[in-house]
Amino acid sequence: MIVDVTVSADQLIKSAVGVAVVVAASAVLGATSARADDTYQQFASPSGSIRCILNGQDARLPIALCQIGDHTYAVEAGVARDQNGGACPWSSRKYVTCTYSAIGSGFGSWPPLAYGQTRSLGAITCDSEPAGMTCTDSSTGHFFRVSRESYQLG
Repeated sequence: MIVDVTVSADQLIKSAVGVAVVVAASAVLGATSARADDTYQQFASPSGSIRCILNGQDARLPIALCQIGDHTYAVEAGVARDQNGGACPWSSRKYVTCTYSAIGSGFGSWPPLAYGQTRSLGAITCDSEPAGMTCTDSSTGHFFRVSRESYQLG
């Protein structure tokens, strides 16, 4: 269950099983890649520790959401916590929200996205690298990067 969903800009979502991050594209869906015509895609890092969704069906603009199950980073002092003790850094450009459920539970297989490969939907592209998963909205330059060791919002 999502506590607060805003689809106007990037969003970070913390769940019981890890950090999930959402980027909402500010451009209309376009043919930016061979996969841009898909309105829902799900994939995982080769290790399986990061799961991501590109979704153009359930919001006015396409979103990217990634969740990591086993993070080792420490949350900075003073950052708000959700009911499970997870990070909810509400000050991060107002695109932070919390959830208490795992993404894509029961939605079938999570095909691996090989390191060096990308998946795109509209202006959003997610890039799988050994250092983590990065999703970028090319229309705004906003991005998130999530890995076992850290997460970054930009």
